[in-house]
Amino acid sequence: MIDYYFSVAKVLFFAGLCAFLSLFFAPILIKFLERIDFRKKNARTKAISGEKAEIFHSLHKEREISVVRGGGILIWLSLTFVIFFTHFLANLTQIWWIKKLDFLSRKETWLPLFALISASLIGLLDDYLTVRNKGTYLGGGLGFWRRFFVVFLIGLVGGLWFYYKLNWTTVHVPLLFNFPAGIDVDIGFFIIPLFILVALGCWAGGVVDGLDGLAGGVFASLFGGFAILAFLQGKIDLATFSASICGSLLAFLWYNVPPARFYMGETGSMGLTVTLAVLAFLTDSVLVLPLMAGILVIEAGSVILQLLSKKFLKRKIWLSTPIHHHFEAKGWLPYQITMRFWILSFVFVILGVVIRILK
Repeated sequence: MIDYYFSVAKVLFFAGLCAFLSLFFAPILIKFLERIDFRKKNARTKAISGEKAEIFHSLHKEREISVVRGGGILIWLSLTFVIFFTHFLANLTQIWWIKKLDFLSRKETWLPLFALISASLIGLLDDYLTVRNKGTYLGGGLGFWRRFFVVFLIGLVGGLWFYYKLNWTTVHVPLLFNFPAGIDVDIGFFIIPLFILVALGCWAGGVVDGLDGLAGGVFASLFGGFAILAFLQGKIDLATFSASICGSLLAFLWYNVPPARFYMGETGSMGLTVTLAVLAFLTDSVLVLPLMAGILVIEAGSVILQLLSKKFLKRKIWLSTPIHHHFEAKGWLPYQITMRFWILSFVFVILGVVIRILK
């Protein structure tokens, strides 16, 4: 019973600590980003397909170049500092409760931490190239295929880690055959390509970062959901890791709600989306991830369907994509879209958690 209460306290303590650190350093980061003029110099005028993005440009031509980017630094840097500092303290002492606070573990948090840091650093490079009008992508930044390759490599490392280091080759299929608990299916070596596909799929959902507060609220609900799943599975270090990110995201939101003081940028969205894929595998929830991350699926799906429709049917399905821009063009106020998407995200996450814990 003592261990249970200590575990609860550990998860909540680090979530609160990361939230406090992020709240404290956010104004400092904002001033620094403003001082170095870390913002776009030109609003985007073209869509992914190369066509003119007239609707998007008319809606965001001012805000896109007036608000600094790179706010995601706050999220991953706070967690990175806390997890390594705690690990350092734990190795300096023999006091049992300090040692138990350490949540850097090979089995649970090495891989998601690697995914978060590596993807976030590549995202930061992309943000830097974007604000300096460098790179090969539309409006600057790393080219699509270069970012694709990076996420592919991270997914490959994750798949190999699961297969060779963790000896993990099963996927839980909920609600099937053994209702309602579902079954575990051993897919052997195919865990590696599946990991790559899920990482790429999650990364595609990064297009959700398009309105003040939207991405922060959606990601906070997702990482909160995975913290609950990990805790219920007895993976306390992983639960602490997820809750810490959730805490940092809530602090980020404090300065990102309309009117945003800074944007998350690729350094936030890229790191968080790839990390979600790792959490889904570590909690054996990969097949409920599309439900939990329903907003990301809808956002990425709207872009893909729009591209396919324009290519093969020669017409658009939506006025603008991702789909939150369609609603914006239809007259919805940005904060209405953000809050309604938050509501949907919380519903999706709750449903996913309930389905997964039926096991």
